Amino acid sequence: MKFDTPATTNPIDQLKVVGRPTSRIDGPLKTTGTAPYAYERHDVVANQAYGHVVGSTIAKGRIASMDVRAAEAAPGVLAVVTAGNAGTLAKGSRNIATLLGGPAIEHYHQAIALVVAESFEQARAAAALIRVDYARADGAFDLERAKERVTGPSDDDPDSTLGDFAGAFAAAPVQLDATYRTPDQSHAMMEPHATIAAWRGDQLTVWTSNQMIDWAATDLAKTLGLPKEKVRVVSPFVGGGFGGKLFLRADTLLAALGARAAGRPVKVALPRPFLMNNTTHRPATIQRIRIGATPDGRITAIGHESWSGNLPDGKPENAVDQTRLLYAAPNRLTGTRLAVLDLPEGNAMRAPGEAPGLMALEIAMDEMAEKLGLDPIAFRILNDTQVDPEKPDRPFSQRQLVECLRLGAERFGWSRRGARPARNRDGRWLVGTGVAAAFRNNLLTTSAARVRLDPRGTVTVETDMTDIGTGSYTILAQTAAEMMGVGLDKVVVRLGDSSFPVSAGSGGQWGANNSTAGVYAACVKLREMAAQKLGFNSADAVFSDGMVRSGNRSAPLAQAAGEQGIAAEDAIEYGDLGKRYQQSTFGAHFVEVGVDAATAEIRVRRMLAVCAAGRILNPLSARSQVIGAMTMGVGAALMEELAVDTRAGFFVNHDLAGYEVPVHADIPHQEVVFLDETDPLSSPMKAKGVGELGLCGVGAAIANAVHDATGVRVRDYPITLDKLLDRMPEVG
Repeated sequence: MKFDTPATTNPIDQLKVVGRPTSRIDGPLKTTGTAPYAYERHDVVANQAYGHVVGSTIAKGRIASMDVRAAEAAPGVLAVVTAGNAGTLAKGSRNIATLLGGPAIEHYHQAIALVVAESFEQARAAAALIRVDYARADGAFDLERAKERVTGPSDDDPDSTLGDFAGAFAAAPVQLDATYRTPDQSHAMMEPHATIAAWRGDQLTVWTSNQMIDWAATDLAKTLGLPKEKVRVVSPFVGGGFGGKLFLRADTLLAALGARAAGRPVKVALPRPFLMNNTTHRPATIQRIRIGATPDGRITAIGHESWSGNLPDGKPENAVDQTRLLYAAPNRLTGTRLAVLDLPEGNAMRAPGEAPGLMALEIAMDEMAEKLGLDPIAFRILNDTQVDPEKPDRPFSQRQLVECLRLGAERFGWSRRGARPARNRDGRWLVGTGVAAAFRNNLLTTSAARVRLDPRGTVTVETDMTDIGTGSYTILAQTAAEMMGVGLDKVVVRLGDSSFPVSAGSGGQWGANNSTAGVYAACVKLREMAAQKLGFNSADAVFSDGMVRSGNRSAPLAQAAGEQGIAAEDAIEYGDLGKRYQQSTFGAHFVEVGVDAATAEIRVRRMLAVCAAGRILNPLSARSQVIGAMTMGVGAALMEELAVDTRAGFFVNHDLAGYEVPVHADIPHQEVVFLDETDPLSSPMKAKGVGELGLCGVGAAIANAVHDATGVRVRDYPITLDKLLDRMPEVG
């Protein structure tokens, strides 16, 4: 189905099932512990052996020698795989570093060997017997030092400019020129990267934990030199990913290599201390923001430059993306700068670009409002735009940022906020409130599905879409139920298998809108087939309550299936609406904090998110997505930081004991409000994404609340008490 004109009234608009708060249909499996996650697939193939990964203990250099003889002779060992005996391996199109290192070492904890044994304990013990001598090389591990060598953008990522930024900024009566820093961060998902691999002849099947099934199958086949049709990837349940499982990782490749070497199925899970250095992370940024404005608050010039680091073939963190679209200004400069670092791969983490970018931009907006003597919300509203600032002839499909800010202010009691910081006390606590705009683009991508109708009237949906805890099973079931006029009890959803039609996958906040649109397209075809089978005119057939009606005739939907059942397959494909209109999601985050007047301990007291993100397909799971994102924002603001050893080149706190994330006691009352919005330019579903919007801006709202409470402005995340303590107001 080609979607190239705005959606009009369609069966989804009935909202009998779609748009209703619906408990997850996979909930019973998860709450009873019977949902099949990758490492626990004991049922899929017999005689599974265990693999244990050995990681490099240097960050850059070469393996001079590796002695695996003791490991091979250890009890229970079936095989030891290294780059020396694995055969020719290519590099996946989406991999920055090679997944099996040697002899060259590109980063700390790069996998250099896999030991396969009868038990996990035997594999782990044997792995400790491998002796490796390295020729260590000097590396670059410090972004602050590397920044000095980066003077401009790369050739393939030039700055975006409009007007005369330098001249307008220099002439602006009111100016802000400030630098902000965000640290390296880890996805820290609950389920580690894990895979079971089995060969049947030259056919490889992997049961794994991956967000993008087709990407995984494509790059695994490329790496192993196999035709893609010889590789099957299965991932029906993913225990969290946040972008860390978008791409093929070492566990999947090594499980496949181990299974080939051992001649039997092999399972591999990366131990928790491996995740931070072996897989991917959100890169640290240094962001310079310059804003020039007239005394009445009109922004005349806005500039945002961001420095981040990555391996030589990597890309920068696009922390300036939102600044290109969020506020009006006739003179503009945005650009990224990449410093080559020999740290582990930097790549996508929930809301890449906008999450760290808004942590800086939305503090800068508050600082500028303070310079101007304006309320922070009023300043943002004054500089709203309904068109792409860089392409004024390109309007937004929907943009309700102002409505989000105003409604949030009313719901949160913003009018009670004091005009000056450090004036509100609650016993020993200094109390402050903060606000930040939320922004995340709406991305459109082809997504396909197959829909079957059986003689019992059951509708089965098949697509390689994944559910990473987001509720994909449920919204796809709701879509099929709405389209085919049946209850949820008559819908079966099968996901996460590369033998199914290729979907959008889970990433970039694009999964819900695109994958449901793909199911919509397949259901349109199935409706046509069913109507024709029943002798109805498909154009006026109504599907409801398990029946198909046309004029004064009706028949059970199941009757259309016949004895063999019928099936339809289709994909949603987009025309140029995404180019003619800027499609984005918007919101506003409000936070109240308390800061201990004596110790500078920060406690978040309440949070509110107001979101405008198209049609909300399932308010229950959408709210869950947003409060989870808000929680992640608390971590980013107050505690999360991968500490870099700038001498040896690795993340020191590479486990959940040293890498701190929020727990229940850190999270107060959270409220989520969705504006009543549909976007007919986004898809037939008129939906967008919301899972990343809930994170964008949270960190800055907290930082702004801390400033309101204490009068102390912190521009270096995370905001820990040592950055406040010596600047706190006098206790009196």
